[in-house]
Amino acid sequence: MTKQTGKLSAFFERKQIRPSPKVYFIDAMGAMALGLFATLLMSTILGTVADLCKGHAEFLREIAGYAKSSTGMAIGVAMAVALKAPPLVIYSCAVVGAMANTMGATIGGSNYSAGPAGIFFVVIIACELGKVVSKETKVDILVTPLTVLLSGFGAAYLLCPAVAYVMYYLGNFISIATDFAPLLMGIVVSVVMGIVLTLPISSAAICSVIFSNAVIAGSASPEALYLAAGAAAVGCCCQMVGFAVISFRENRFGGLVAQGLGTSMLQMGNIVRKPVIWIPAIFASAVCGALSTTVFELKCSGTAAGMGTCGLVGPIGILADSGYSTMVWAGLILLCVVLPAILSFACNEVLRKVGLVKTGDMKIDV
Repeated sequence: MTKQTGKLSAFFERKQIRPSPKVYFIDAMGAMALGLFATLLMSTILGTVADLCKGHAEFLREIAGYAKSSTGMAIGVAMAVALKAPPLVIYSCAVVGAMANTMGATIGGSNYSAGPAGIFFVVIIACELGKVVSKETKVDILVTPLTVLLSGFGAAYLLCPAVAYVMYYLGNFISIATDFAPLLMGIVVSVVMGIVLTLPISSAAICSVIFSNAVIAGSASPEALYLAAGAAAVGCCCQMVGFAVISFRENRFGGLVAQGLGTSMLQMGNIVRKPVIWIPAIFASAVCGALSTTVFELKCSGTAAGMGTCGLVGPIGILADSGYSTMVWAGLILLCVVLPAILSFACNEVLRKVGLVKTGDMKIDV
């Protein structure tokens, strides 16, 4: 038994099959977010720029259409690369991603695809099975892609309808709760998604699932779900701007840019060592999230809701879904930049005065 187990472990190691939460929920999900960024998110950005150009850049809208239609394929390839799959498996996962992105369930007479959530689970199954058979036969060029495609279709056929139902009812729950208690849900969604953004998992991938256009359209109150996504976008911005400002003493302008336009995940090591440094950004997320759903009513959707100020994607997403009114611009600047900076700085100064935070606690390598 021990000998056989050892052989199996050696086989898995040779095939680079290493099942673990880190591999699937950090590495693969992070790659999924990159695939989303290159396609669906770029589609949103280009479409928004086309709107701002008022008919003078229609070619951008055409590119946006192609980018959006390639979402499933890009995610499939990105995840396969992250899972260290051989070339034939990677290329075949493009097809699997496209299949999973369109399969789903019919609910209430309307069709709902499993979207990125379905792609995530299906590609993992198809990719790992493809790695098992890869280069094990003399007709690898036939066996490997066939295994990936057949297993991907089977997994999509079985899993995508269930995933679509889960996403549908999750969207309904969030929309009903936000409609019933916008203040409370603004705080909860903003804080939770802000925390997820800073953790080493993909907030963009999670938001692309929870706040996808299909889920929003099928929710009990689409407007409320747009508001929840807006609060998520604001909460993510608060984390990035907050850490960029309160760690300026240690990291100067390099840290300001790296965290403000890059990611607050850079602080994760410092947070593990001293969790109290997270309080100012979380406090800012709570206040701004409440204002987002009740006063300014900012809206967002999809991947943009989980990107924060990274490349200004979150603010661009808010503009795309909320419009370009004076109130939206005011809310965007206030809740995504000004208030997070002020509230985080003030809270951090209080923590410094009582000795809970000291200079050097938020130093990062930039």
